[in-house]
Amino acid sequence: MTDIGSRASRGRARYAWLAASPLGAGALAAGAVALFIATQPALAATATAPDLGTAASFGVLAGTTVTNTGPSTIGGDLGLYPGTSVTGFPPGTVTGTQYIDDGAGVAKGAQADLTTAYNNAAGQSSTPLATASIGAGQVLAPGVYKASSGLGVSGALILDAQNDPNAVWIFQVPSALITASGSSVRFIRGGQACNVFWQVGSSATLGTGSVFQGTILALTSITVTTGDTVTGRALARNGAVTLDDDTINVPSCTTGTGGGPTGAPTSSSPTGTPTSSGPTGTPTSSGPTGTPTSSGPTGTPTSSGPTGTPTSSGPIPVPTGTGPIPVPTGTGPMPVPTGTGPMPVPTGTGPMPVPTGTRPASTPTSTGPASTPTSTRPVPRPTSTGPTTAPTSSASAPTPVGSTFPVTG
Repeated sequence: MTDIGSRASRGRARYAWLAASPLGAGALAAGAVALFIATQPALAATATAPDLGTAASFGVLAGTTVTNTGPSTIGGDLGLYPGTSVTGFPPGTVTGTQYIDDGAGVAKGAQADLTTAYNNAAGQSSTPLATASIGAGQVLAPGVYKASSGLGVSGALILDAQNDPNAVWIFQVPSALITASGSSVRFIRGGQACNVFWQVGSSATLGTGSVFQGTILALTSITVTTGDTVTGRALARNGAVTLDDDTINVPSCTTGTGGGPTGAPTSSSPTGTPTSSGPTGTPTSSGPTGTPTSSGPTGTPTSSGPTGTPTSSGPIPVPTGTGPIPVPTGTGPMPVPTGTGPMPVPTGTGPMPVPTGTRPASTPTSTGPASTPTSTRPVPRPTSTGPTTAPTSSASAPTPVGSTFPVTG
């Protein structure tokens, strides 16, 4: 009895401490919830991206109607099957093609592929989510996560790709998906919107101003409220898609491995660039490519004179005489030599005579520059008024030295 009383006394003391604790029972309960969330499995069930087939090009695909308000933009195709009512384009714009119950069956085929992708996402093994709401800074690794019923997203949901560009997330929502106003889905360490899928068993609603990542595969309808930005797709199998001043862009997906950009080489040098410090294909010598290494210009003689110019430093000789070349000033006609030999070149200092003989002209042998006659006396003017008689003798005409022309009156 003493032992039982002692144990009871110790138990009452513990309960008394709990009641008196400044934390209180509520604080302990909150701590327990935080501990529960923190101890969720670090690795979820492995996810495999479902194949969207021909539905992959659609930003919006619906079964009954597509309705838009305001200047929404769809970066991709818009499709409707089997419904026929699409309204609000314009003012909305579609960068791709609109397929509305088309005769070619594009929208019909896309709906069939959507059903296949929906069933694939719903059938993958999953890890249960602990709560009906995710976000508020929560970080989730790649994998398949399943809600017990409906699922809410509030604040920021962070998807950690763990440096795997091929990381995939699938959220299985048996009932409705609802995001709070201003909520967001973000990536760290290399995640891509093309690898996120929200399989919704009824309808999805994105709250005002949401920033959403991933493709919604809804069994019924999708409502994208005012001012939302979606990097992904709004694909509804049996119901409507409703937009209000929103932006939806079909994501492109790259594949690869490593921590760098997907598919990018991991070396620090540019792709295909040699690792040497010199430019590609450039010789490593200090001179320009193909340029001779001598200091002179390419193809230029190394002598100090210009190319093709004689190397003598003197200019071309120019006559140095100061007097003008004498011109006869007589009024009568000039005597014309009748000889057949070439005209001799005078070597004296007097005025140049006009030869009439037949002797060939002698060539000066002086090596100096050609001299200009230095005599300053003018050529005398003939005083005869009669015509000048041309000499007929075959003998050579005498060469006068320092005298005037003879007058033959």
